[in-house]
Amino acid sequence: MSSLALETRALTKNFGALTVANAIDFRLAEGARHALIGPNGAGKTSFVNLVTGVLEPSSGSIFLHGEEITHLAQAPRVKRGLVRTFQINQLFRGLTVLENVTLAIGERVGAAGDFLRPVGSRRAVIEEAYALTERLGIADEALRPVKELAYGRQRLVEIAVALGLNPKVLLLDEPAAGVPSGESGTIIDVIERLGPDIALLIIEHDMDLVFRIARRITVLVQGAILVEGTPQEIAADPKVRQVYLGERVPA
Repeated sequence: MSSLALETRALTKNFGALTVANAIDFRLAEGARHALIGPNGAGKTSFVNLVTGVLEPSSGSIFLHGEEITHLAQAPRVKRGLVRTFQINQLFRGLTVLENVTLAIGERVGAAGDFLRPVGSRRAVIEEAYALTERLGIADEALRPVKELAYGRQRLVEIAVALGLNPKVLLLDEPAAGVPSGESGTIIDVIERLGPDIALLIIEHDMDLVFRIARRITVLVQGAILVEGTPQEIAADPKVRQVYLGERVPA
């Protein structure tokens, strides 16, 4: 089996004359803690949409654990362990926290049809869902509708839903976006406790969060990789300071 959890080769996406992904060669190692950063409009979300099957590439290839998934639809990719969260959460706001997590697990194990049957037939799914809410520190709110929760707590619910899908590769798209600073620490703690069996790619503007979590960082600019390296290498790179941080580099 490949030691790479996720790989793209010359991944390209054009919308007419506009190129949003330009021959991207990207590798995510098994168990990685990797960040994707770049200025607004760099193509980060387009790249994630290509990897997860929201967009069809114009050319290039995508591999998950060494198997090509370039033309798979989104659902089969999730079944194979490629799971994402979104900048704006996609929860069922009228359902409870527990119901949201239970639905994700039921979909994963093929028990979605059981939810029309007596509760005993789905007890194992509900128990797993409740255990996830305990793991993320939201068990006290398990029976509350999501819409009643503070936004930071909703982000934790979204991560619980993602974990309920049993990811092998987890893409977190700005998990701290819109979260008050007092609650972002909880999200960071949860991310840091993710098991080594999960390869993590985090797309984030909060550089404090990036440098705390990531062991490698890829900088994307105008749909292409500018540079990749350790956090220390990225922080010292003059091209990153020029393009991402807006500093002028001496000639």
